[in-house]
Amino acid sequence: MALTTFSIGRDTQIVVMGPTGRVDLSHVTGFESRQITSPVRVSRIDGTQLATELPKGWEGSFEVERGSSALDDLISTIEQNFYSGGSVAPGTMYQYITEADGSVSTYQFDGIVFKLTSAGVWKGDSSVKQKLEFYATRKRRI
Repeated sequence: MALTTFSIGRDTQIVVMGPTGRVDLSHVTGFESRQITSPVRVSRIDGTQLATELPKGWEGSFEVERGSSALDDLISTIEQNFYSGGSVAPGTMYQYITEADGSVSTYQFDGIVFKLTSAGVWKGDSSVKQKLEFYATRKRRI
């Protein structure tokens, strides 16, 4: 059951499927996704303006407090596959959202690739914050 009549950060869960299976991210503290589009604009001869936005994928990021080697292992596996002459297979990601009425919306991000933009800053008496960015070819409700 949802906690409020609107969405809050704790109403979502993210599941990442990498090249070797499920990637368990122990302490996700933030998630953001954005649609990418390509604008098409038409100026008709009668002066009417027409427009559309063509879907070109999705991008976003995770903020993670490092609680395991999961992200480091994911990126190391992707790099090892590349450097050993193998293919860099895209993954899949699922987002589960508990809606205000208690129902659950499920979205699948296809063809997802990852980039570890920060493996973390290591210093005494501080948590290690990591940031993982992604690009996906599309998002669809399942």
